[in-house]
Amino acid sequence: MANAKVYDQNRKEVGEISLADDIFQVEVKPELLHLAVKSHLAKLRSGTVGVKTRGLVRGGGKKPWRQKGTGRARAGSNRSPLWRSGAVIHGPQARDYSFKINKQIRKLALKMALSSRFTSESLLVVDKLQFNEIKTKNFVACKDTLGLKKALIVVAEKDTNLALSARNVPGILVLDPQSINVYEILKYPQMVLDQGAVIALQERLK
Repeated sequence: MANAKVYDQNRKEVGEISLADDIFQVEVKPELLHLAVKSHLAKLRSGTVGVKTRGLVRGGGKKPWRQKGTGRARAGSNRSPLWRSGAVIHGPQARDYSFKINKQIRKLALKMALSSRFTSESLLVVDKLQFNEIKTKNFVACKDTLGLKKALIVVAEKDTNLALSARNVPGILVLDPQSINVYEILKYPQMVLDQGAVIALQERLK
């Protein structure tokens, strides 16, 4: 079982924590990470675009003019795609872009993402991130002390002071262990976990 150093908010070492090998030292397979990210992004697509076909355009019940004898091309409806205000041929329709991946595959991809952060030494474990007031300046000072630039911060317990202090800081995202996903882990090159989040993740993924 691997061990990781635990730091406080001032980047001082305060202890160690054991990390489960089957979560933080899993062989990374890029194709599974790609599948998980693709599935996540597909779920975010709204799919609400849509145009009207001939069956949806209002009007067109009466034949514009008789079939023969007028000298004009025959026409059966004033809502033909060839007419102004008519329908659209083969236009986009509203659809759901999401697709399901196996639950075990999704869990394995999450383990691989965590392992990639640990093996690349871009995972930082802190004992606790705590702020007495909502102040962005205080969070920025803490961020700089920890050496963070673009980071995903995962805390076990919801902290309003932390969440609101970090909300307007570019390149920082604060989540809880149940909300993290492969896409967010890979999007941010740095990751911070408090000790409670480590325990919660190991419980979730065991």
